Amino acid sequence: MLDQGDVIAEDIKFRAEDGWELAGTVYRGAAPQVAILISAGTGFPRRIYRHVAAYLAQRGAVVLIYDFRGIGESGAENLAVSGIDYPDWGRLDMTAALEHLQSLAPGLPLTTLGHSIGGQFVGFMQNHDKTSRHAFVAVGNGHWGVHKLRNMPLELFFWWGFGSYCLARHGYIPAGGLWGGEALPPNVFRTWRRWSARRGYLLPELSEGRYPHHFDDPCSPINAWVLSDDPIATETACGDTLSHYSRAEKHLVVRTPRQLGARKVGHDGAFRKGREALWAELWEWLAAGQLPNGAEPQ
Repeated sequence: MLDQGDVIAEDIKFRAEDGWELAGTVYRGAAPQVAILISAGTGFPRRIYRHVAAYLAQRGAVVLIYDFRGIGESGAENLAVSGIDYPDWGRLDMTAALEHLQSLAPGLPLTTLGHSIGGQFVGFMQNHDKTSRHAFVAVGNGHWGVHKLRNMPLELFFWWGFGSYCLARHGYIPAGGLWGGEALPPNVFRTWRRWSARRGYLLPELSEGRYPHHFDDPCSPINAWVLSDDPIATETACGDTLSHYSRAEKHLVVRTPRQLGARKVGHDGAFRKGREALWAELWEWLAAGQLPNGAEPQ
């Protein structure tokens, strides 16, 4: 347990319904008024989110960050044969994390803060109806065609060159080299690649019944933040993802690096130190339902 002044941080373990043990860290501030589940982007370990978690806890929240199965301290003994598929992170891990957060913060409103896939997969959560509000940061359709033009050649090489080579040689996508995240299970990569090859992304497979989901159910209000220099979660890509939540109240706001006091932010820079201007907006939305200036309905 780590005492950071007004914030207590404690590493924990909890289990998903299929028995997979997940690693997390809970941050607790004084007199909390809201509980916030932070769900990671693809390949990001939970430590990336420790600064924003501490900030939100200090403002008055119980915050849980955690590693998806196969990632970080929730890893598998043999990633190549782990059997982990992409939607498992939402259907099993996000569901379990919200249940555990509720046990840590009984009686508090439950909210989520999703980065990239951590927002896309709210619709896979079996218990999403327990939440009161969602914040999406750098969340968008993974199809390369709605990303910034300069990123497209790199993405296509990642999917069909580098990725195929890694699967053939290692049986999974190792960390390092072209892939800057944690090592990825093979089925996570294959499903991600399959979805990203089309503008419809995951929707065709949902309509076919391939994966159980709740995207068509009533959903708590969502506000999405797009970073103007993000080459992946562009405004178009984010709009696509918001459209998946057909029965939710949705808003979108675009922020430039300059507005956040930074030279660049990109796809993952929103959670680095010095982004308090953004974190303050996240807090006002999650704790009080206050939309940021410039948020537009979708």
